[in-house]
Amino acid sequence: MNLKETGAFVSGGASGLGEATARLLVERGARVAIADVNDEKAEALASELGDAGHALHCDVTNEDAVGDAVERAVDALGGLRLVVGCAGIGWAERTVSKRGPAQLDAYERVVQVNLIGMFNVLRLGAAAMNDNGPDAEGERGAVVMTASIAAFDGQIGQIAYSASKGGIVGMTLPAARDLSTRGIRVCSIAPGPFDTPLLDVVSEEARTAVGKTIPFPPRLGRPSEYARLACEIAENPMLNGETIRLDGAYRMPPR
Repeated sequence: MNLKETGAFVSGGASGLGEATARLLVERGARVAIADVNDEKAEALASELGDAGHALHCDVTNEDAVGDAVERAVDALGGLRLVVGCAGIGWAERTVSKRGPAQLDAYERVVQVNLIGMFNVLRLGAAAMNDNGPDAEGERGAVVMTASIAAFDGQIGQIAYSASKGGIVGMTLPAARDLSTRGIRVCSIAPGPFDTPLLDVVSEEARTAVGKTIPFPPRLGRPSEYARLACEIAENPMLNGETIRLDGAYRMPPR
């Protein structure tokens, strides 16, 4: 896929991994729909990116909201060939603690946003791409989903988050197979510890300490590095059905 003049939809695009991806896509010549629940941040980023950026309100847990955002993105961008799903939340709670069993509503909320929200973006984005004419290799589009190494190395207290991200890993290959006849590729990125707003609750000292435990490079990942991989997945037609760890060879300990 040539990103120049390509229409791209980035959920969670107003901050963190999504913001970095939106910025790099525009640098590479794409037009980007910044889909987010934070209208103020999305509008600010779109204004900064100029004519190539378009802010759209989008709650990924709401089917109608995602459908409307995708439809508006197609209209605003003149078509859609790339979807990058970055919207997500975190939650830490043990299955059973001194307070008793984990809160079911918190578990449901994490799964609703991270997994069901990602599925909404995947299915509705792919449906829009299905209307595209194929390129010279028969491709109509690509979807990049955001998993996490917590899908494989879930820590104490990460049961909800790990389950939601494990679900994304589990969707990747069957989605790629489902959409293969449509000429739409699907991959997922599983980041390790990255310097994003999800870590804002952690002290700077603790963040630095975690970074030093990563084999190489011994630091937290940078959102720009996620963005580079997302763009490279879009540009490489043989990348399909794969979840790629982006973690500097890090394996999370139990706690």
